[in-house]
Amino acid sequence: MTANPGSFGLSRIGQIAVVVRDLPRAAAFYRDTLGMRLLFEAPPGLAFFDCAGVRLMLTLPDGPDAGRMASIIYYAVDDIAVAARILAERGVVFETEPHVVARLPQADLWMAAFRDPSGNLLELMSEVPRS
Repeated sequence: MTANPGSFGLSRIGQIAVVVRDLPRAAAFYRDTLGMRLLFEAPPGLAFFDCAGVRLMLTLPDGPDAGRMASIIYYAVDDIAVAARILAERGVVFETEPHVVARLPQADLWMAAFRDPSGNLLELMSEVPRS
């Protein structure tokens, strides 16, 4: 069965790749500091984590452009202040503390930025309903 080309649209992320410089150090950060569940490691130089059903793949640079292109991963959390405090207690240094970036009709969108050991930008995000 083929999908109707007019109704096709990407909607589900299956895996995100993050290029890292030091795989053991990065894997320890994602596992121990961020508290993500390690699914498996595969040679050469790959580590896979579960992120609520989306696989996060840590990989060593491959090819001349691998280290220059990166995505920002936004981790949705229920309480951004609590999440930021826990991560800070684990040694995470935030580039931006939790702050409002947008006022949506039903909530305020909060974000806080930090980096992994390879310098990849990561963010916490939380939609906080207004009372």
